[in-house]
Amino acid sequence: MRTSAGVLESIGNTPLVQLRKVVPRDSAKVFVKLEFSNPTGGMKDRVARAMIEAAEADGRLRPGGTVVEYTGGTTGVSLALVCAAKGYKMKMVFSDAFSDEKRLTMQAFGAQVIDVKSDNRKITERLIKEMVETARRLSQHPGHWYCDQLSNRDGPAGYFPLGDEIWTQTGGKVDAFVQSVGTAHSIHGVTLALRRQRPDLRVAAVEPAESAVLSGGPNGSHYIEGIGIGYVPPLWNPKLVDEIIPVSTQEAKAMARRLAREEALFVGTSSGANVVGALRVAENLGRDASVVTIMVDSGLRYLSTDLFGHTG
Repeated sequence: MRTSAGVLESIGNTPLVQLRKVVPRDSAKVFVKLEFSNPTGGMKDRVARAMIEAAEADGRLRPGGTVVEYTGGTTGVSLALVCAAKGYKMKMVFSDAFSDEKRLTMQAFGAQVIDVKSDNRKITERLIKEMVETARRLSQHPGHWYCDQLSNRDGPAGYFPLGDEIWTQTGGKVDAFVQSVGTAHSIHGVTLALRRQRPDLRVAAVEPAESAVLSGGPNGSHYIEGIGIGYVPPLWNPKLVDEIIPVSTQEAKAMARRLAREEALFVGTSSGANVVGALRVAENLGRDASVVTIMVDSGLRYLSTDLFGHTG
């Protein structure tokens, strides 16, 4: 075991485990990266640190400054962690469409949370764009730095280490990578890192079936937090992806519950969607191949929702 100089140095180097019970017999092996092992219990610790440190390096974010961001909570919690560790103030634009646990965690780290009301807790294009505009206006104040995750070009580099870890942990035996799309930073960063080692790696993107805009469908509302913003992300690069897999909210929630009960993996809805997508890829590749996907965050963030709290 190693000792970290501070909490930020403990980000990354998360376990990779093989799924045993939810994978059909004749499918490829499916491995999942346990990103809930990061300090806040989520994958976004990686990108939050990368974006803030890039802004520090070029002077956009100065000592004593305030970080402003719109968030479904996962990136916001991670930004709040990094800001608390580095001594920055935080203003996070949030919504009741996302779990109360995320709000409370951001506030615990010292963030000021500004709310944008949703339509019956639905995640829609209108909601996301209103949150983005609210954050943009707040960022006009002196001493405020607007992270703007959807358009932040420092994002993918935050996930290069994640791709490198996957390559090392699989011993270079990875045939496909599957990841859900919010900003698209994670799927881009991991793919670029892995394709340095294996140019023919197959990559599949997962999106909500109810708002399958990457697949060319109409936008709509869904309940998979953290992905599916209702429009094509500004930095989306379709050339990095071989296929797009729509997964419904119902499928994603059902798989998250199965993962808890059958694999003892307590994760959120987007992780459930990732496994649904990974199983489809694994079925097509056959038993000699290996597929890797991400357990994005902990189920502890969703206890106030119907994912676990209101199920039988």
